[in-house]
Amino acid sequence: MGPGVMREWPTFALIALCYAGFGAALFAPLAYAVPFLAVLIALHASLQHEAIHGHPFKSPLANAALVWPPLTLAIPYLRFYDTHLAHHEDVRLTDPFDDPETQYLDEGVWETLPRWAQAVLSANNTLLGRLLIGPVVGQALFMAADYRAAREGDRRVLLGWMLHVPAVALVLWGVSLAGFPVWEYLVAAYGGLSILKIRTFCEHQAHEQTQGRSVIIEDRGPLSLIFLNNNLHVVHHMHPKVPWYDLPAQYRANRARYLRANDEYSFASYGEIFRRYLFRAKDPVAHPLWRR
Repeated sequence: MGPGVMREWPTFALIALCYAGFGAALFAPLAYAVPFLAVLIALHASLQHEAIHGHPFKSPLANAALVWPPLTLAIPYLRFYDTHLAHHEDVRLTDPFDDPETQYLDEGVWETLPRWAQAVLSANNTLLGRLLIGPVVGQALFMAADYRAAREGDRRVLLGWMLHVPAVALVLWGVSLAGFPVWEYLVAAYGGLSILKIRTFCEHQAHEQTQGRSVIIEDRGPLSLIFLNNNLHVVHHMHPKVPWYDLPAQYRANRARYLRANDEYSFASYGEIFRRYLFRAKDPVAHPLWRR
């Protein structure tokens, strides 16, 4: 291993701990196994995100080999890879058509939706709604978009799902082989997706300036570890190749600069976000600044 790879020991260690904890929870299930698994599943998704950005190896194939199991059961790794890198074309951030990770809809599309769909999406824009129904809503929208792309002949989308189906089967086979109830694992996977929705809830906002669209959450608690410091999100978008363990130092060294760059779009902690938005929407569903 070269010096660059050796420096990645925190990522290697966290991957090893994640899989060790996952195996321990499956083979020695305890009363708290489901919430413990939910946390590990969310952490594993964060490690997949880190792999997509070139850590711990420079090789995308080597990184994929470390984190390919779809522990969330929801998103094909190849689709996560493609859509997330497309999301990092920052000029498109929050664009209802071109940002694959946006939560906003075009106003014209929003106005054509039936009332029940508007009610669901409005509830989904509160933090409580994002936790309870966000995984279902997000998955439905994601799969609908991929279905349209596959029908239009996008073979890479089709390949992503063709690789995903046997991978999910393998994960569930391993779960059942360990004697862990599959239905409990499904609950844990949903819980892991719900935890991830806490991160994405405030990650981006509508703003005229590109850098003003990404948040800073100055949290240093358990959620910042589960999310691998992506709460410092404008730092990540400005320096997408910086590994997770260097983001806090990068932010501390240039705090005023980053807060100036994102027009002070910041929160002191995730606790503040829960207090402000658990029952109240932070944003409208229709993009408030978008003009096609």
